[in-house]
Amino acid sequence: MRAENFETKTYRSAEDFLTATDSGVHGCVVTDVRMPGMDGIDLIARLRERGSALPVVVITGHGNVKLAVRAMKLGALDFIEKPYSACALIGAIRNVCANAPEPAEFVSTRENFARLTPREKEVLLKMIEGLPNKIIAYDLRLSVRTVESHRAAVMKKMAGGSLAELVGKCMAVGLVPPERPMR
Repeated sequence: MRAENFETKTYRSAEDFLTATDSGVHGCVVTDVRMPGMDGIDLIARLRERGSALPVVVITGHGNVKLAVRAMKLGALDFIEKPYSACALIGAIRNVCANAPEPAEFVSTRENFARLTPREKEVLLKMIEGLPNKIIAYDLRLSVRTVESHRAAVMKKMAGGSLAELVGKCMAVGLVPPERPMR
């Protein structure tokens, strides 16, 4: 997976995965049908109960039509029988990731960002850097009062409850690279 530039994370069980992740996680789930504890089919059901639209690839050595239909009805996007080739798995992952619907919260964040004026976008980027209003005002050659006004408009338009929440939303949809340096 690393050779194909996939960032991966493994979990000891489906329960550990559910405990460690929240609804904001994005990517693709690859699960086996038979696992200790909760099986892969039940994992998909739990994800859907949580409102997660994560794309899922199911792997099994004990496949049958009934099991495949159940997995697909729950939202699995691909079903691979063992033994499988690395190419088959990688192809399935690429396909489900490319065709998975974007979470509604990501869509709304992008739409909200598009509604910002160019100046509000500049202020947003400075806010994300962690700069205080005085420094933003100096950098953008604005008054502090004008920066405060733009900052309030950004928070309202982006539906950011807090600066930390706003930064998280922007990073999640790729509007701001995660390695952006803080001043």
